[in-house]
Amino acid sequence: MDVVLDNGDLVAKAFGYTVILFMVAAVLSLVLGTLLVAMRVGPIAVLRRAAAVYVNVVRNTPLVMIFLFMQVGAGKIFDWARFSWVDIHIGQLDFTSFFTAAVVSLTLYTSCFICEALRAGVNAVPMGQAEAARAIGLPFTGVMAQVVLPQAVRASVPPVASTLIALLKNTSVAAVFGVLEAAAQMKSFTNDYAPDRWAIFFAFALGYVILVELISLVATLLERRWRIA
Repeated sequence: MDVVLDNGDLVAKAFGYTVILFMVAAVLSLVLGTLLVAMRVGPIAVLRRAAAVYVNVVRNTPLVMIFLFMQVGAGKIFDWARFSWVDIHIGQLDFTSFFTAAVVSLTLYTSCFICEALRAGVNAVPMGQAEAARAIGLPFTGVMAQVVLPQAVRASVPPVASTLIALLKNTSVAAVFGVLEAAAQMKSFTNDYAPDRWAIFFAFALGYVILVELISLVATLLERRWRIA
């Protein structure tokens, strides 16, 4: 445990990458997942089929393969996908092409599960409410934004929270592709301080447990508040 305490700055930096990677990917996944569910339940057949194909293909593809494609293949197809234009430095944290590719990979993957969680919530909304909204003249976007999605989000809090917890743990995959987040730093410590590997593992595992419990706490508070409402 002394190894972790003596290198507290490196541990904090590693978990800083993990938290920021999670937060950025979570926000983008929620946005993209909401767009996908709107397409899947919308009246335009082409968009419904396109969204269904995208969700089924991506969510059945291993996350490592998506990372590998974004790191190696995407840049050869689209020049902007090399992400060489990303070079942001905030304090001791550096956000470069590796970090950006990790965010995109996690977003593309997680948004599919967000879409399915929200779609289950949409199916839980009584059909009569959507029909009543259409009867008073609301367009499809108005029905979704003002009637269906607010209720669907309330019903979807538990599965969305589970998806975000999975996203937090999936950030560890970024360690293989050049992002020095918590899992990568733990591996570095265990290589340099092999006799203390169990203490190092326990300390980093505890860090992940704390982050997961924070997400669960927020989800529980939202679920209780919205259930009362």
